[in-house]
Amino acid sequence: MSKLRVTLRVDFDRNNAIGPGKIALLEKMREYGSLSQAAKALDMSYRRAWQLLNSLNQSFREPLVVTAIGGSGGGGSTLTALGESMIATYRDFEEAMNARADKQFGPFLKNVSGGAANARRPVSRSQQGTARKSRRH
Repeated sequence: MSKLRVTLRVDFDRNNAIGPGKIALLEKMREYGSLSQAAKALDMSYRRAWQLLNSLNQSFREPLVVTAIGGSGGGGSTLTALGESMIATYRDFEEAMNARADKQFGPFLKNVSGGAANARRPVSRSQQGTARKSRRH
């Protein structure tokens, strides 16, 4: 039986959110110490990674990542305490929601079709009509 997985996006307001893509980018930046290496590891363009990082750093009063421009002396990126805290909080919340999903939605797993071999047949027009009639009563 497969395990349920919740995908989270937390909206702080209309323009500021954090979700799986931004968290993965932060984690890879922590791992590699580089935005370009993190982007490569995530199979993401450098431009897209930079946009996500810029969005993150502008969403909060202090940055989640501090970057240094590359060149002969190197460059790189370092997560701030806020960045580290954001990852930990997001992953803790994700774990709690996945446990809750298992508890609440786990009983439905037995009713989930298992791919192409077990794909549901299309509902015929006569079945659709029957379903509509039964909802009216």
